Amino acid sequence: MTLDGKIATNSGHSSWISSPISRERVFSSRARCDAVVIGGNTVRRDNPKLTTRKDSGHLPARIVLSCGLNLPDDAHLWDVNDAPTMVMTQRGANKRLQERLRQKGVEIVEFDFLSPKAVIDYCYERGFLSIFWECGGTLAALAISSGVIHKVMAFVAPKIIGGAKAPSPVGEMGMIEMTQALDLKDVSFEQIGPDMLVSGYLHPLPELNFASSEWAESTKVSLDLRTIISLNHAWDAYGAFSTFSPHSITAASFSGEVIRWKTVEHYYQAQKFDGVQHPLAMECVAKIKVALSPEEASRLGRTLQHQRTDLVRSDWDSVQKDIMYRALYAKFHEYPHLKSLLLSTSGSVLVDRSSHDVLYDKGTSGSNLLGDSLMQLRAQLLEQCVKDSENTQRTAASDIESLST
Repeated sequence: MTLDGKIATNSGHSSWISSPISRERVFSSRARCDAVVIGGNTVRRDNPKLTTRKDSGHLPARIVLSCGLNLPDDAHLWDVNDAPTMVMTQRGANKRLQERLRQKGVEIVEFDFLSPKAVIDYCYERGFLSIFWECGGTLAALAISSGVIHKVMAFVAPKIIGGAKAPSPVGEMGMIEMTQALDLKDVSFEQIGPDMLVSGYLHPLPELNFASSEWAESTKVSLDLRTIISLNHAWDAYGAFSTFSPHSITAASFSGEVIRWKTVEHYYQAQKFDGVQHPLAMECVAKIKVALSPEEASRLGRTLQHQRTDLVRSDWDSVQKDIMYRALYAKFHEYPHLKSLLLSTSGSVLVDRSSHDVLYDKGTSGSNLLGDSLMQLRAQLLEQCVKDSENTQRTAASDIESLST
């Protein structure tokens, strides 16, 4: 945007507000995501390609949201040779265009009610973990209001164009007082060439539902009297508890082979198919082992799990909690500072508050298995600390007695 908060002139012209260096940063950020979302207005106005401008490497899926499917017959996005394109729309909208786009290889997804929340839920089911919204102000306002935006990246160029009707990055959100403004957390500022990049996080706070949690059923202490620590995002204070944290572990596979895993998430996802003698399952495990990020490992595992439930190991429901516990045990015993951090939460309830529990596909209404596993491990560590302390005291008392003698 310009210094006066515009993303185009009154006529809609916007090439270019940001500098080439800033645009390269956008391409780089786009390349790390699973999908890029824009609205129909952006297709009609800019006819973008939404590629990463790289000759090789990951290319995110391109998603277009359009309720009425009032889109051009020809657009760069309809060429799916470089990257897949998905058009999401209301059920029954513009059947003629739907058929034409399908013939070109574009995937059409119809919703009874198209909304950012419905889209993000669908993307989750498809195995997407990170969605990059590069939309205009109208759709951006809807997405933010729906609570599906977690991180904001604002590139501000030192330019002024004015214009009472010039579009802004975020459209109408119904706010009438400054007290309603959404505050970004963990804000950072970075100069990108002549531009300024302002980044920060929006922290939605979903309602907690402990109905089926093991600790909620067993604890005799009122929840109101205990401190709750929410495990929500990797950037939170306790982000190191996440299975996505960059802490490698050593753990055995189904066959007993001891392997060094890049993260707990790599190990967990691979165990879903480990030992299954099927080419697709074995290929998935091999890809997970070398996945460059926990997000990629999770996407690989969850996608195959959803598409081919018959390839998931038959005992998965009964062993998944034990597998997660063993992975966490390996992680917290290898890294003393993480062990200390976990012990520092003694007396607090650890709750997975994420909108979707990536590990167990349970969400906030699920059984809090990640939180329960961490608390189980914490209890064991605390018990061991007590034993170590008692042994130290006995040893010290024995030494004193020997000296006295």
